[in-house]
Amino acid sequence: MIKSVRIRLLPNNKQKAKLFQFAGASRFAYNWALDKQMNNFWEGRKLQSDYDLRKEFTVLRNSGEKPWLLDISNNVTKQAIKDLCIAYKNFFRKQKQPGYIKYSPKKLAYLARIDKKPTAYDMNGHPKFRSKKNGDFRFYQDNVKIQFTNTHVKLESIAGSKKKNRQRLNWIRLAEKGRIPVGMKYTQPRITFDGENWWLGIGFVVKHKLKPMRGLKFVRKQPKRPYTEGVGIDLGIKDLAIISDSTVVKNINKSHTIKKLKKKRRRLQRQVSRKYQMNKKGDSYCKTSNLIKSEKQLLRINHRLANVRVNHVHQATRTIINRKPRFICLEDLNVQGMMKNKHLSEKLQEQNLYEFRRQIEYKAHWAKIPVVIADRWYPSSKTCIECGYVNKDLKLSDRTYVCPHCGNVIDRDFQAALNLERYGEVELSKSA
Repeated sequence: MIKSVRIRLLPNNKQKAKLFQFAGASRFAYNWALDKQMNNFWEGRKLQSDYDLRKEFTVLRNSGEKPWLLDISNNVTKQAIKDLCIAYKNFFRKQKQPGYIKYSPKKLAYLARIDKKPTAYDMNGHPKFRSKKNGDFRFYQDNVKIQFTNTHVKLESIAGSKKKNRQRLNWIRLAEKGRIPVGMKYTQPRITFDGENWWLGIGFVVKHKLKPMRGLKFVRKQPKRPYTEGVGIDLGIKDLAIISDSTVVKNINKSHTIKKLKKKRRRLQRQVSRKYQMNKKGDSYCKTSNLIKSEKQLLRINHRLANVRVNHVHQATRTIINRKPRFICLEDLNVQGMMKNKHLSEKLQEQNLYEFRRQIEYKAHWAKIPVVIADRWYPSSKTCIECGYVNKDLKLSDRTYVCPHCGNVIDRDFQAALNLERYGEVELSKSA
């Protein structure tokens, strides 16, 4: 099993400068390869393979035309080119999927306004050029050469000299001690910058501990607590989740902390907008020190809001998994279609419904708990839990379900959770 960890780095000023150089080289290699592939397309040639592009880039690197590339690790630029080729493979695979829309309506409307015809670059899913202006700072590190201690991580080729006092630059301090195990097999180390801090994301292989029994047989250790009954979870906007055991996971966006941060963010946004208008010179804007300071404060508030919401989802999912249910049944929501509703789109976006499902799935996989995903068109809210009558006239505004057949009166979200629990039991019995 592969577990992934995202941990904050604490580099000094010299290390920060080198990290930005590595991210710039990665962005340059990616854009260079994308430009090559687009030229091949326009001239009617076949797209080059990953091997050919990396071989051509090595010639450019050693030609002396870009001498600063020699100060960057070769693995950084090679992986950037490989990422582009993977992006093209995903683009071609997406085109073969049923229901693929070639151009988005917004893109076509924008191109019509500027009197421009759509090209292959404007197609949905086509790889885009990375921009320094938009804060695209990320690069790859070799998973073999990266090293860890309890407090530091060693990156490749940060220091230009091999002297001992210069080699200290390769070791960057971690914000948390002992978070990443030492001496493991690591996968896909990626360093990213979010506008405020540098982060390291890495995966490592975890093996289950087995104890020997009766000679050569090995069995897993039995869980400390027995599994309880299965649960059905109904996700919503009023509350984040309603569980079939009558537990309700509150909506964190209604809390005082979130409301206070959003109010502060609105004021800062107006302040930044006024400063932009004050410093406008013709068609361009002049960024002052105070404007940059205000933008950093705004970025910090946005990160704080995102962290509070994700932490709430982590706590909720961990509490559900710790109960050791026999199974978990979730509904397959069409979040992309629901986001088209302009009255609900902001509330849906703040709820992090997909993140809730993703965390439930991987945490349940770690705990050996089966997860059942109900069919998208399963009428969990419209089906009476008592007699099975389906009320097709039920509206979103009807928060209480009143069955016209048997007279059952129940909260619609709680009934949906009970129906999902029943759905999970039926599906598991079929698979058994």
